[in-house]
Amino acid sequence: MTLITTPATTPTPVWKAWWRSGRLSQYLLLLACAAGVAGLLTSRALVALSPVAAVVAAFLNPNVRKEVPCWLRLRTVWAPAGLYLLLFLSGLYTQEWPTWRHEMYRLLPWLGVPLAFGVAVPLSARQRFWVGLLFVGGVGLVGAATMGQYFLDPATANVAFGLGQSMPSITRIFHIHFGLMLALATFFGVSLRREPWANKLQRTVLLLAVGSCILTLHVLAYRTGLMALYGMLLIDTFLVLIVQRRLWLGLALLLGLTLGPWIAYQSLESVQQRVESTIYDILQFELKHDINQYSLSRRLAAWQTAAVIARQHPLLGVGPADAYRAMMKQYDLQSYGLQRENRVMIHNQYLHQLVGGGLVGLGLWLFVLFGPLMQPAQRRNPYVYRFLLLQALAMMVDSLLELQISYNLFVFLYGFLVVATERRTTRKTFLPADGISSTFV
Repeated sequence: MTLITTPATTPTPVWKAWWRSGRLSQYLLLLACAAGVAGLLTSRALVALSPVAAVVAAFLNPNVRKEVPCWLRLRTVWAPAGLYLLLFLSGLYTQEWPTWRHEMYRLLPWLGVPLAFGVAVPLSARQRFWVGLLFVGGVGLVGAATMGQYFLDPATANVAFGLGQSMPSITRIFHIHFGLMLALATFFGVSLRREPWANKLQRTVLLLAVGSCILTLHVLAYRTGLMALYGMLLIDTFLVLIVQRRLWLGLALLLGLTLGPWIAYQSLESVQQRVESTIYDILQFELKHDINQYSLSRRLAAWQTAAVIARQHPLLGVGPADAYRAMMKQYDLQSYGLQRENRVMIHNQYLHQLVGGGLVGLGLWLFVLFGPLMQPAQRRNPYVYRFLLLQALAMMVDSLLELQISYNLFVFLYGFLVVATERRTTRKTFLPADGISSTFV
């Protein structure tokens, strides 16, 4: 009998096996998400690097050639790409070349993040749940630490609130952006507790984090965050009463909307100081007094200044890179008594888009913000519609895309929630019948 010999098989390297199975792409996307959340709370370097890792994860998908055509068919990637294209075309008429070049680099996540969540191997339901838990728990923890800092010397902090100043987070996140993160974490935490992956301990952690977020918003009297929180509660109340026709739940929400601000005002000196300073601030503008030291009055002056520019350049605006220059030039014509160092930018995302991109830019921005809600699956998704509507409310009083941290917060959640939801909808691989547990399932 003759023996048949077979050549020895060469073992496949571990990295190659991971790549072929898709785990390398998936785990790198998970790492990018975790780094992005940690970076939003603590480190600008992580925020800058996480989109790069996410894009690499997309190209490491072993089926990348098949995924790219599917990504191009996702409607939620068109409007962000349109905003970036408008910025690129504004190079034909911009007068601020250094700013334009910087913006071309800074706003690359408009292209990169939707690409990552549209092409990379998708995260599993459990992995998405852990990313959500990291965000809610991290924001709640930072909120609790910031409250602890406040209680070390509440009297001094309350005096500062009365003068119109606000306390940043303990990790130095600007108060407007931190307030929005607290409002987002509140609603996300409530929804995450209903996910099937949440065990008893995780539900307890989420409940504590939500409580911390709500307390922090009220104790530190973050105006933008509170406006977004109660505005979203009002929208939810409307949906419960009118759409779902759940009378008693709607009335309970309406009662909470009424009693919550009243109890906060009666029991918290910080809220009393903030309300009084807000009223006094606005009065200074209405009475045409010196507004150099008043935040809201300067914001009102900025809105009127931006409105003048928008009327002068209605179609394409002055160019996204030229918005600051145009504002300062208009301030020279009508200063409202403001010294140069107190002439602030627009503080309204819709006006900002109108000044920089005209009606075209504003239309593209509204398509980014509200276009996804035209898709039934997105409307049924509580994470998606609350994220978009909370952002829409907050952007009425601030240009959130102007600073990198709030821009990255929006783009990351847009990819993680909105783009991923449409991608799974087109594959028909998500949503139970009631449509409640959505993106994380």
